Amino acid sequence: MDKIAKKELVGNEGMVILDMVRRLNRRGATSNLSKLISKTHPADMAWVFRHLTKDERTAVFNIIGESEFVGEFLSELDDAFVIELVKELDPPSMAEILSDMPSDDAVDLLEILPEDLADTIREHMKKKDREEVDELMQYHPESAGGLMSPDFMYLDEELTAGDAINVIQNRGEDKEMVFYLYITHGDRKLSGVISLRELLLHPAEQKLKEIMNPNVISVSTDTERGEVAHVVSQYNILAVPVVDSNYTLVGIVTVDDIIDVIREEATEEFLQMAGAGKDREILLKSTKESAFIRAPWLFASWIGGIVTMFVIGSFEHELAKVIALASFIPIVTGMGGNIAVQSSTIVVRGIATGRINMNEAYKVVFKEIRVGIILGLVYGTVLGVVAFLGFAEPPLLGVVVGGAILSSMVMSAFVGTSIPLIFKRFDIDAAIATGPFVTTSIDILSTLLYLWFAKIFLNL
Repeated sequence: MDKIAKKELVGNEGMVILDMVRRLNRRGATSNLSKLISKTHPADMAWVFRHLTKDERTAVFNIIGESEFVGEFLSELDDAFVIELVKELDPPSMAEILSDMPSDDAVDLLEILPEDLADTIREHMKKKDREEVDELMQYHPESAGGLMSPDFMYLDEELTAGDAINVIQNRGEDKEMVFYLYITHGDRKLSGVISLRELLLHPAEQKLKEIMNPNVISVSTDTERGEVAHVVSQYNILAVPVVDSNYTLVGIVTVDDIIDVIREEATEEFLQMAGAGKDREILLKSTKESAFIRAPWLFASWIGGIVTMFVIGSFEHELAKVIALASFIPIVTGMGGNIAVQSSTIVVRGIATGRINMNEAYKVVFKEIRVGIILGLVYGTVLGVVAFLGFAEPPLLGVVVGGAILSSMVMSAFVGTSIPLIFKRFDIDAAIATGPFVTTSIDILSTLLYLWFAKIFLNL
């Protein structure tokens, strides 16, 4: 109850707490610092911890390590910081911390540690805790089995409502999400679900199998975590049961874990779409590491720039005749690149949220082409008029520029929409298509299209 009562930081309060932690630490006021930390929510303490220097982190963690919420604090912390801190703890102490944590959180922490260190810590855990952790670690961390918690409430369908309430009162304290009560039969085979509210509203003598909902939504242990998130979001439920190949109930995935999944996957997608890799902790990397992570993604842009240079060079004769043509290259490529990124971003998010039916993907392609035609006509006409009024010679320059803008935007909308769909069809992460891959290809194609238009219409 104490953890629940802790006040969460709002607005600028986080900066105030950070300043207080630093001042108390500088003064060596350990007792006051300990009181402040104990009154701060672990998630907020993790936020403060990120902004401390290495020496400050060491001093603050020495205090947190003695508190009862050290496990919850580590669960909220970035992986890089967790590894740094755990290496400073002796394995028996870390094993004790893990034993006090929910088993799914303990597994998540062990999986980010070096394998030899994780094995050493597991050896010091109590047999019961170690077996529970080992059972969860057999599942892929990106699957429902890797996300699930084995600490959940389930009841046999032959129990009466009154007996079920007694069971909940006796052993429901340490269980997750008792709002949903999963009903089983035989050897823990999932047969239904009932909410705690519904249970309380039925007569005490009525059996659970008579009042449960048999149409329970569930996922299997190997269901990909993105699909689990989609199920929870689609059906607006707070938890989803996880079953094995025999339909035996083995755990539940709660909405707090799903929120983490959605946030992590969205972060990865945004980073990939920006061409910055997919490491969610890139801000914590050193300058050298960040450069190495981002270099391969920029290589595509570099190659595209070289190709574009040769494309422009091959039209050197035409550009020499009409210098004004060079003025509009950035506009043509920029408009094409922007609409391509818009289209690909819309498609990537549509795929991620399940709003795009891959069997009818052509409808999305044609819709984006129509959008490209409308926008291309508007901007092509305006820019064509600007080119006509701004440059007296050649007379058809406005037609060339306007036509190039229209063609470029239609082509870009098509490419930006099609590439993520093609990637998805071949089971490649569609978010990659929204980064340098699309923008680079559009730069090349738009430049080529524009100069080809000029050569044809201006008889160069």
